[in-house]
Amino acid sequence: MEKFKLYDAEYKFASLIWDYEPINSTELVRLCADKLGWKKSTTYTVLKKLCDRGILQNQDAVVTALVKREDVQKYESNAIVEKSFDGSLPKFVNSFLGERKITEQEAEELKQIIEEALK
Repeated sequence: MEKFKLYDAEYKFASLIWDYEPINSTELVRLCADKLGWKKSTTYTVLKKLCDRGILQNQDAVVTALVKREDVQKYESNAIVEKSFDGSLPKFVNSFLGERKITEQEAEELKQIIEEALK
């Protein structure tokens, strides 16, 4: 669903909200200035845009997320696999790992994830 598509700056902004919500909009302006180097106008422009898209809400100057970080991450992950690897999860994993070695613990975690996906 395109609703979950966030550009890099939007994702960084939304991450601040996910990390600090609920957050007062005045505090959000300060946080964006500190963490992103944004001006007040930029913060409110991006906030309005994401509110209009139903990702965030600003009610009584308190900003919260309507969409979970995990939902955006799932969308982005699936989009990458579809776009760059023709929808092939094995091709993605092979490319992602490349020459990298994984630990026994990581291998066990991946096995558990695969076993759960088969159910």
